[in-house]
Amino acid sequence: MSIAENLKSIESGLNDQTTLVAVSKTHPVKLIREAYDAGQRDFGENKVQELCDKQPQLPEDIRWHLIGHLQTNKVKYIAPFVHLIHAVDSLRLLSEINKRAANCNRVIGCLLQIHIAKEETKFGLSEEEALSLLSDQALDDMAHVSIKGLMGMATFTNDEDQVAREFNGLKQFYDTLKTAVNHKIWQPEILSMGMSGDYLIAQANGSTMVRVGSAIFGNRNYH
Repeated sequence: MSIAENLKSIESGLNDQTTLVAVSKTHPVKLIREAYDAGQRDFGENKVQELCDKQPQLPEDIRWHLIGHLQTNKVKYIAPFVHLIHAVDSLRLLSEINKRAANCNRVIGCLLQIHIAKEETKFGLSEEEALSLLSDQALDDMAHVSIKGLMGMATFTNDEDQVAREFNGLKQFYDTLKTAVNHKIWQPEILSMGMSGDYLIAQANGSTMVRVGSAIFGNRNYH
């Protein structure tokens, strides 16, 4: 099927409360343009250099999501235009985003990445670390970031029950934080869970944003 047909097929399974982020990492500009022409506006990249290369070549109304692990020394390159940073996993990174956003006279939306998988290779905060970050006094001086919610990646496994449990656990933690944390920087409206292989399970467990790549663009074989 074409990219437009893939998008239509995926969107038909999503409810009105779920935002689809098309993961365009490693895919060429021409395919992103094809998805854009089909009506897609949210695109996700996981490498800063690739995002900075693509952004000037594409329409300005695209909402760019940085979905990969972000190093503090790379924040300055995306601060002028990034829409949402999905993988904030430290107070130090959040502080750097605030600093660079201030330089651009912007408020940048962020998600805290929570470690929910049974794999050691994935980044993310524990629930205790997230609570500690959200109660840190340093947040009082951050006027140029807005923590819009949480993001998590489930274990890469065929066990759908395990995946569902991990997503459900993050949803419960998200709901707890929504009422437990009272800070101007905490403006929860997004729970980003689910990728090409598990986005329907994620949606069933409360996800409001899914990140889908191969199911839209096909396998990455451009390099």
